[in-house]
Amino acid sequence: MSWDSVVPPFSATDRARVIEDVAGQLQKLSLAEMRGEREKLVGRVVPLVLSVVSKFGLQASSDQVHEIARDVVARVGGLGFLEPLLRIDANLSEIAVTPNGDVWVQRKGAGNFEKLPVTPTLTDVWRATETLLAPLGRAVTEASPSVDAKIPRQEGLPGGARIKIIHPVVAPGLGYPSINIRLFEDKPVPPELLIKWKVAPANVIYSLVDLVSKALRILVIGGTASGKTTLLSALCNGIPKDARVVKIEDPEEIWLDHPHVVTLEARPAQVGSSIVPYDLDAAVRDAMRMSPKWLIVGEMRSGEAIKALLDAQMSDHAGLSTFHAEGPQVAISRMSLKLFNDSGVRAEGAKEMITQAVDLIVQVGWSGGGRTMIGVWEVEKELKGGNVQFRQLYKPGDTEMLPVAIERRV
Repeated sequence: MSWDSVVPPFSATDRARVIEDVAGQLQKLSLAEMRGEREKLVGRVVPLVLSVVSKFGLQASSDQVHEIARDVVARVGGLGFLEPLLRIDANLSEIAVTPNGDVWVQRKGAGNFEKLPVTPTLTDVWRATETLLAPLGRAVTEASPSVDAKIPRQEGLPGGARIKIIHPVVAPGLGYPSINIRLFEDKPVPPELLIKWKVAPANVIYSLVDLVSKALRILVIGGTASGKTTLLSALCNGIPKDARVVKIEDPEEIWLDHPHVVTLEARPAQVGSSIVPYDLDAAVRDAMRMSPKWLIVGEMRSGEAIKALLDAQMSDHAGLSTFHAEGPQVAISRMSLKLFNDSGVRAEGAKEMITQAVDLIVQVGWSGGGRTMIGVWEVEKELKGGNVQFRQLYKPGDTEMLPVAIERRV
């Protein structure tokens, strides 16, 4: 008679206790580790199971230990239906789960979401939610119904991701959490990729990259998911390789193929903790004390962040940034409004700051089913009638861009 045959079976309660304890010890595993070769992870978990079984004064056969180890791995690695969608070869830019349990994706280069023929159960979705948040030390609950998080860049993931999860207590439906996962590029964006996607003619793309090398301060504008960050990433190829770059993002998503880059990442205040927020404007102020040659701000959302960046660029720091607006005049109006509401800067002062701190505005958007460059405008350095003036350098249909009047080089 073998030892395994005389070991009493675990009760359901004992089994749950062991799984809960061991799973808790694995919460700090990265998503890449959770998604690694399953049998290797099982082998890593077996000693933990044996330790916990002994701690609780229980007995377990070898088969029972391995079964529990597999249960633990299934729990902590429970991405389930999300697993294939998070792979680089899935070629997706966004994944969404609705409160009714429907799964939608946006493919790279597509303008709209499409519904997938998958039907995850409520348990599947909640397990995937826990798997996404557990390594980050976060959870979505009725007390904290809205959670912002990110998946850092790691092997096997497409450049990391930004996560937004809303608890069903504030997103009514069939009990599913609302999930949105914005996937980032998995490598630097070369200018040639924009040309391949027909965002603009090659002459225009290369002209803009050259203007970046001459330290022109460029603001990229556009609507939601219009490709602002992708265009900015491609323009970064104009930054000299020996330049010290400080990059400010919320969250980090821009790849730079440069050796001397420091990234400052904003973070929100965490509910129920003493951890204070770190805002974009604080990051810009910190960056100014770090001797940057180039400043990059992923997206300006508040008046404080706008003011901090404009102040920096008015002191002749070369810079690249993005802002949500459909047109240069709309951008000026929205930036002025935010500057007044958040920082008390009056409209005329705001417009004067913009003219002195921004050289070019580049707009991207959707046209003909794909992303395209809507226009490029040079910002005149003097107000006329109290308004910012522009000179359009490129519009769709042009084969090249007009030369700029501004001369800058750092």
